Amino acid sequence: MRRVVRGAAVLTAAVAFALTAAAVAVAGLRAHRRRFRSATRWFAAALLPAGLYLSGLFPVARTIGDELADWATDLVFSPRIWTGLALLAVSAALLVTTRLVGRRRAGGAAVSGPAATGAAPARPAVAGSPPAPAGLTNAGAAAPEAVAPKAAAPKRGKAGKRDDGLGDEFDDIEEILRRRGI
Repeated sequence: MRRVVRGAAVLTAAVAFALTAAAVAVAGLRAHRRRFRSATRWFAAALLPAGLYLSGLFPVARTIGDELADWATDLVFSPRIWTGLALLAVSAALLVTTRLVGRRRAGGAAVSGPAATGAAPARPAVAGSPPAPAGLTNAGAAAPEAVAPKAAAPKRGKAGKRDDGLGDEFDDIEEILRRRGI
């Protein structure tokens, strides 16, 4: 089934492909100046008008544009829209405020429970699982003598080499585990 091409569609096609050609030319100039990232962005933008036209989305874009224009003209004169925008602003402000207050309290307040002692939360024993580390009671809380703010650094042998046989690749992993008290 063939569609009859109207004058507006021909004009839309001409404008779309002219925009595409102009943007491809700018992308070529950017690539010639060895600004490849900028050239790639320009080329990506160049594909948009032709893609919108060929996919048939220009009428959709025109409808969206018309609706946005109608909304903008109503915005100036309609108290209902201003009330809706005010409610959206109050909602966003409340969400942001509660998020900020929650972060401040979490950072400044004293933490109680297993997190305060640096111990992991209690986990039930599972058949076949390894035994609990030394210094942990049945509840999973660490005994006071087992809690240390920082573990001792690994011993270094001659010429600064490690004695544990792991090599220097594991220093980062070891530091992360040390910070977590593992």
